[in-house]
Amino acid sequence: MLVNAMGLILADNQRVKLGPLSEPRALSAMPFAGRFRIIDFLLSNMVNSGIKRVGVIALTRYKSLMDHLGTGASWDLDRMNQGLYLLPPYINPLTRSSERSDLSSIIDYIGSGTQDYVVITDCNLVMNTLYNEFLDQHIESGADISVMYNRDGLEYGLPNISLTLNAEEQVVDVLVDSPTPPSEISAVNVAVIERDLLLSLLEDARSRGITDFNFIRILEYHKQLNLKASELKNGIFRINSMANYFKASMNLFDDNLRHELFSKITPVYTKVKNRPPCLVEPGSRVKNVLSSDGCIIQGDVENCVLFRGVTVGKGAKLRNSVIFQDTQISNDANLNHVVIDKDSVVKMGVRLLGHPGFPVVIGKGSIV
Repeated sequence: MLVNAMGLILADNQRVKLGPLSEPRALSAMPFAGRFRIIDFLLSNMVNSGIKRVGVIALTRYKSLMDHLGTGASWDLDRMNQGLYLLPPYINPLTRSSERSDLSSIIDYIGSGTQDYVVITDCNLVMNTLYNEFLDQHIESGADISVMYNRDGLEYGLPNISLTLNAEEQVVDVLVDSPTPPSEISAVNVAVIERDLLLSLLEDARSRGITDFNFIRILEYHKQLNLKASELKNGIFRINSMANYFKASMNLFDDNLRHELFSKITPVYTKVKNRPPCLVEPGSRVKNVLSSDGCIIQGDVENCVLFRGVTVGKGAKLRNSVIFQDTQISNDANLNHVVIDKDSVVKMGVRLLGHPGFPVVIGKGSIV
């Protein structure tokens, strides 16, 4: 069922840093849960809600994001009308440079749409939800802007946006990264706004020399506009730091959380790669492992997330680790609480031991 709304995804968040993992890619392109990326959950939520026109604001480091999205076919967004729109910054023909957060491409995308509403979402959210009820509540409330919130407070640390609501769930105050927030109410960074109003706000911002567009700026309008809040009941992983990313990956072994995130009713779509199924060779030991297609396991693996094409050699011992695509773990290596980016090699006998709060992180294409 189509809804009268278009989507807008902020593909990167400059306030969230994941060390070596976020250096070569935008946050929304961060691999998660074996064969997915964060953008898969954001796009799937919109498509499952009936939104068929989605713009992705890509400011920097968007090569891997473009590679993954392609034409949008994996999300049924390769359409003659509507579909997927990638919105990179415009180049200034006079200076040959681009504004890092240029509003021009966003204004063009919003202005060319025909839907009455825009659903906006940030890129550090991993959740499975529908926006239909949220959109209906916004329309019925008569609010200028509606935002989602939940009650996890500082559970995920900083960055965090704390909201103060009145009895009618209207936003009356916004605190950014407060070490002592007045309540546990935190913005989930999903909003809905009328398209014409958003277009007016963006054009006004551009005329004043403002070039950035983010959720803090949206929430600042509570001083001028009627900004209502709606509570999100679904489970959510906030990817705010390396420790949170690692914790979210390990939480995938919780059956209830995993089943809520990967629902048969609202499936999560991703780019398909035709590789053979995971091969577990005789003599190896595998327990509590999320493995993807193309993996070859010859060693001892427990409580690990293995992305596509990972090879674990004989005698290798892996515990509580996340291994990205096409990484080779050589014979007799010993890894515990480690995150390794794609195309890396861990040589024979290497020992890497981290901590749940401070995992060892190895960058893309490294040889250890």
